[in-house]
Amino acid sequence: MTSSSSMIRRVTTTALMFSWLLTACHSVAEQPLPTVARVDLSRFMGDWYVIAAIPTFLERGAYNAVESYRLTDEGAVDTTFSFRKGGFDGALKRYHSTGYIRDAQSNAVWGVQFFWPFKADYRVMYLAPDYSVTIIGRLRRDYVWIMARSPSIAGSEYNRLAALIADAGYDISKLRKVPQRWQGASP
Repeated sequence: MTSSSSMIRRVTTTALMFSWLLTACHSVAEQPLPTVARVDLSRFMGDWYVIAAIPTFLERGAYNAVESYRLTDEGAVDTTFSFRKGGFDGALKRYHSTGYIRDAQSNAVWGVQFFWPFKADYRVMYLAPDYSVTIIGRLRRDYVWIMARSPSIAGSEYNRLAALIADAGYDISKLRKVPQRWQGASP
């Protein structure tokens, strides 16, 4: 019975991801979403703690969420999203995807692929000059992420970034902080 319920969970998760990606890839006329002028990909690589998000269904109940990027020899970005489900001691979840740079002039617009042929929209809306914090958004303004190189940021910085998200046309009442507690451990 356990293997059957595990299989049902995997099929359900795959079906939900597939439906999310279909929605994510749906072309609609949208207002332009501001992006940064240039992303130095080598500086952008590494671990980013998810401080807050308008979460996808997979991210609901995430603790200690971290997005990790690694540039491949082919110029793609290997991505690993990891978190604890439901609490700091919850089950560790990991999802892998590949980012493909769609705007090589700025490196700020990507397509992120969980499985072929679907690519979700990914845009670097804000990036601190020292690469300490970033905002990642989507043209449809359905999901957004505030991420930092450390597991916390000052309240004033959080408020400033949330205001940038609101100014870009997002409903920030849907923005949720992601609990982070590392006690000296790293992702």
